[in-house]
Amino acid sequence: MNGSPDLWARWGSFGAYDARGMKGGEALILELNRIVHSSGIASPVTSRRGLTARLRYLDSGAGRAALKEQGVAPRTIRAWMSNKGKTAPTSASREKIDAAYWHRRRDNLIRSGWLTRHLDNEGRGSSMEIYPVDTARTAPEHVRPGISQRTVTVRYIWGDLVDAWARKDAVTVDEIWDDVITDLDSDYNAYAYVSAVGISA
Repeated sequence: MNGSPDLWARWGSFGAYDARGMKGGEALILELNRIVHSSGIASPVTSRRGLTARLRYLDSGAGRAALKEQGVAPRTIRAWMSNKGKTAPTSASREKIDAAYWHRRRDNLIRSGWLTRHLDNEGRGSSMEIYPVDTARTAPEHVRPGISQRTVTVRYIWGDLVDAWARKDAVTVDEIWDDVITDLDSDYNAYAYVSAVGISA
């Protein structure tokens, strides 16, 4: 990480005393995924409404390409598009449709710049809740004192973060997480690992 201390070294042997958590960068990735999913079609692909909505969304050259990437044959795609869910695909096929839908949804939100604009909030940033690692199973003598849930307003990182997330560049996401936690206090190393983060967006 460009000379930054190794995250495991910050916590010593992380997990050795039953602390439960993940890298802050991993938590950021999961939260961005959640935001994308919360902005999409709410009805599940197992319902006719959800299936039809996904097929309509995928009814384009790029959408068909996304289905082909999931292993769907062109003839099958044509059949699905012609009946728009009137004939129910198999459970395995619905999973492929759902995966293709979320792939296209993710790409469209990135390409349009919506996700970055949404998080940047016209320069005002977004509020982020940082949940420390779970030490419920850790013996008291091994619990780091003074670690609590923190709430910070995060600005300026969103364009770089979304770009790194879009490239699936976990190393850069980790570096961006470093930027976030260095604004906390002198004990920022305690937040190298977290149980989760939540972004108010």
